Amino acid sequence: MKHFPKSLANKLQQRIQSHSLRKLSEPNNLIDFSSNDYLGFAKSEAIFEATHWFLSDRNIKTNGATGSRLLSGNHVLYAETEDFIAKFHQSESVLLFNSGYDANVGFFSSVPQRSDVILYDELSHASIRDGIQLSNAKSYKFEHNDFEALEKLMLRFKTDTSEIYVVTESVFSMDGDCPNLEELTVLCEKYNCLLVLDEAHALGVFGEKGEGLVQSMNLQDKVFARIMTFGKGLGCHGAAVLGSEPLKNYLVNFARSFIYTTGLSPHSVATILIAYQQLEAQKINALRENILHFNQQKNLFGLKPLFVHSKSAIQSAIIPGNEKVKSIAQQLQEKGFDVKAILSPTVPEGQERLRFCLHSYNSKEEISAVMACISSLL
Repeated sequence: MKHFPKSLANKLQQRIQSHSLRKLSEPNNLIDFSSNDYLGFAKSEAIFEATHWFLSDRNIKTNGATGSRLLSGNHVLYAETEDFIAKFHQSESVLLFNSGYDANVGFFSSVPQRSDVILYDELSHASIRDGIQLSNAKSYKFEHNDFEALEKLMLRFKTDTSEIYVVTESVFSMDGDCPNLEELTVLCEKYNCLLVLDEAHALGVFGEKGEGLVQSMNLQDKVFARIMTFGKGLGCHGAAVLGSEPLKNYLVNFARSFIYTTGLSPHSVATILIAYQQLEAQKINALRENILHFNQQKNLFGLKPLFVHSKSAIQSAIIPGNEKVKSIAQQLQEKGFDVKAILSPTVPEGQERLRFCLHSYNSKEEISAVMACISSLL
C-alpha cells in the first residue's frame, strides 16, 4: 500500500489539535434530540408496511433503478410521485433528485448563466454553496437575513441583460430561524429577481399539512424554484425541485447531478409517495406543541439568551469553543439525551453550539428534563 500523503495527514492533525475531528456516530438508545426525523416518519411502521403493500399490489419487485433516468431508470413510479408532489405543493412541475445535495448542486451549477449574478444568504447550506462554486455565474453573499444589504447588491448588479438569482432557506439548518419571506418576495418583485428557496427543514413542519413555509404564507407563485428535501420531515431519501415546466425540462437536459447518476429505486420513490400521503395534522400539531413547550422552558430556566431565536424544530444554544461544547454535549449524552455539538468549521469559530432537534414524539417531560439538565451544567 502506498504511503498516506503528508499534506493530508497534516490536515487531519490540525483537526485533532482544534478538537474538531469528525467521526461517524454510533447507534444509541438515547432520547432523540439530534435527528432530523421531525415527525417520526423514518421509524414509522405504518409507512414501512404501506410502502410494502403498495409495491406488492403493483407487482413491483425491482431492487434498483438499473440506470439513470435518461437511460433505463425512469420507472413508472417517478411520474406518479412527481404528479402527486406537484399537486400537493401547487407547483406546475416537479423533478425528483437522489438527495438534497444532488438537487442543490444540480440546480445552482446549471441554471444561473455566465452573465448572471447569484446573491445568497451567508448562512446558506453547504450544498447550495458547492453548487454556486460550480456555476459560471458571479456570486455574492449578503449578511444573514439582512435585506438592506441585499437590496444594495440588487441595485449594484441589476442590468437588462442578466438575471439576478436570490437564494436563501425558509428554515436555516443550524440556527433554525426564518427570513421574512413576505418582505423578500416584495423586494425580488421590485427588482425583477428570481427567488430560489431551500425548504428542506420546513417540509412537514410549517403549513396545515406540512407543505412548507412558502405555501403556509401563500407565496408559492412568487418563487422561481423551491427545493424540497425528504430526509428530514418525510423521514426517507431524495429531494425535488419545484418550478415551471420549462425549468424541469432545462434541468433534465443540463443538471449534471441528475443526468449522470443512477435513479432512485422503486422502493425509494414509493416511500416518498407514501410519506406524502401520510402527512397528518395530528403529528404536525404535536410537533408544534413541543416547539412551543421548548421555548417556554427556555424562559423558565433563564436560558433564552443562549439560544438563537427560532420557531422551528431546530433550536441552537450558542456555547463558544469546540472543547467546551463537546464536553457539555458528552455530559448530556451520559444523562440519556442525544444532543449533538456542532463544531467549527461546520459553523464559524465562536458560534459553536448545541443543536436540539424537536420531534412530534418527544414528550413534554423529556423536553423539560433536558432543559433542566443543560441549566444545571451551565
